[in-house]
Amino acid sequence: MNPYAKLTFLTSLMLGTTITASSNHWVSAWAGLEINTLAIIPLISKSHHPRAIEAAIKYFLVQAAASTLLLFSSMINAWHTGQWDITQLNHPTSSLLLTTAIAMKLGLVPFHFWFPEV
Repeated sequence: MNPYAKLTFLTSLMLGTTITASSNHWVSAWAGLEINTLAIIPLISKSHHPRAIEAAIKYFLVQAAASTLLLFSSMINAWHTGQWDITQLNHPTSSLLLTTAIAMKLGLVPFHFWFPEV
């Protein structure tokens, strides 16, 4: 892999983490998580081995499903509270979906079966 490309992906990874950690709005938190996902996939699949490509696809599918749950959770919360603010997570269904989405993204039990293979 080109050193400049690797530097770009690592910088994007740090930028996505910073955006996610410093966001007050659900959409900006989601955008930071997606930047992280798109930056890590080329780093996972850089060896061009079939197992690396399979791991990158598994990682992408799990992260996309978790991002969908995160957006759905924020939409339910906005529907019930009228606000898109992260600190106003009051509805129990949206809290459950957010916890599930974060558990999927982190590879926590019971959503951990994809993590060892990646």
